Amino acid sequence: MQCEICGTEIKGQAVDVTIDGSQLKVCSKCSQYGTAVKARSPVSRKISPVSPQTRMSGPKKTGQRRDPFAELNDELVDEYDKIIRDAREKRGWSQEVLATKVKEKASLIKKIERAEIIPEDSVRKKIERTLNIHLTERLGEGEWNADRLNKGTTLGDIVTIKRK
Repeated sequence: MQCEICGTEIKGQAVDVTIDGSQLKVCSKCSQYGTAVKARSPVSRKISPVSPQTRMSGPKKTGQRRDPFAELNDELVDEYDKIIRDAREKRGWSQEVLATKVKEKASLIKKIERAEIIPEDSVRKKIERTLNIHLTERLGEGEWNADRLNKGTTLGDIVTIKRK
């Protein structure tokens, strides 16, 4: 076996040392550059500092998965920036006051009110709660209607494509 620092052949037992967080097997001459690694002894559960985990009370739901698309039924309204600005000005608050009330930076509120960025859900919920407004609208599954697209005869109904 070779020393992992100087590369010389190790005669006898290699020394385990830790140098800058790395554990290396080195010769006795290079062992002075690190701290000796002590053999780890197993810790019994009785003296282990880890506390036992408590189970949450209530019935456990097995076999049911949460639908990640269930939360996507709400959509941000088009003029969210104007709604936020109007509600803030109605209360007589500056952007800085609103920012401190929702515990966000004033620059974030300014960008949201200029519609430069779309607020994340957590920020949107805090703004809605603080200003007592709604920035989302519910999308129903039955809102899409194919009859709107059927406007009579189209070019594709008349033209026949000739293949070469």
